[in-house]
Amino acid sequence: MADIANKYENNVTGKYYVDNQCIDCDLCRETAPENFTRYDDGGYSYVKKQPETPEEEAQCKEAKEGCPVEAIGDNG
Repeated sequence: MADIANKYENNVTGKYYVDNQCIDCDLCRETAPENFTRYDDGGYSYVKKQPETPEEEAQCKEAKEGCPVEAIGDNG
């Protein structure tokens, strides 16, 4: 389960965030490409934009539920 205390600084402020458990699997970036991106120097994903539409919200929720290491939180 994602821990807000361990979230990456790159995450934009808002509900969703990625913490330091991320293994850079690319699932969130494929599932919600408008909302997640990769930090190349660190080798992890982070939230670049909070969802603004019902479709983006659904994609972020799907990414959170599919994350293999539960690195995505939704209480930011």
